[in-house]
Amino acid sequence: MVECETAFGKPSSAITLGTLNNVPVAFVQRHGVGHTIPPAFINVRANIAALRSVGCTQVLSVSAVGSLTHDAPPGSFVLIDQYIDRTIKRDKTFFGPGLVGHVPFGDPVCGRMRSVLATAAQTADVQALNGGTYVVMEGPQFSTRAESHLYRQWGGTVIGMTAMPEAKLAREAELCYAMIAIPTDFDCWHESHEDVNATLVAERMADTFTLTRRLVTEAVTRLGEHRGACSAGCDHALDTAVMTAPEHRDPEMVARLLTVAPNATHLGAKP
Repeated sequence: MVECETAFGKPSSAITLGTLNNVPVAFVQRHGVGHTIPPAFINVRANIAALRSVGCTQVLSVSAVGSLTHDAPPGSFVLIDQYIDRTIKRDKTFFGPGLVGHVPFGDPVCGRMRSVLATAAQTADVQALNGGTYVVMEGPQFSTRAESHLYRQWGGTVIGMTAMPEAKLAREAELCYAMIAIPTDFDCWHESHEDVNATLVAERMADTFTLTRRLVTEAVTRLGEHRGACSAGCDHALDTAVMTAPEHRDPEMVARLLTVAPNATHLGAKP
């Protein structure tokens, strides 16, 4: 266990270090030990910074979600490739006054990682929908029925509260990022299934634990084989992102950003 203090505060939990099939791994409990941190209060910037500080280059996120389609029934898995961000209260960037940046985000998930996850799902004999849109709501309340139907009309595949700003911050940190979403319910749109509630989510997550462990183990084993540059370009996301002229960049902001994107030395030296 590693207790971290980052330039963006403390992460949700200590970082657990270990190996999985001889692959070095680090784990942070995004909701804190005992699930004490609501979605909107998670210090995602600190979580990403802490993972960077212990040497992570790839982030595999697992999230319980509600399903918005029959194609992703409870008990299955979805390998997310797109997001609709409806959150409004969260710190979503490592940039700020003195250092303005806009990273490309048309493909918010590392395509290389998602391809590896798809292969891992086949090998592990796990039912996984390869591709899907995650609607990220602010919470902490679940959807109204009208909202649930609206998100279905938008083309949402699943709905949850935790995927943003994880994916955005991972991109700014030049980390490869992918998500396994685990539908536990049909939100509240399905007439033949009970509406989502917290107890149901916890029970369904427990039910899928064995399959989740099998999929994650296979995925991590394969991801551990990756060496070198990311073919999707995640590790160079800041190359064309910064708008602020070099002579006007705040050295302190640059130094903070370099703690999460240490390879972006073109931004300027630490003060």
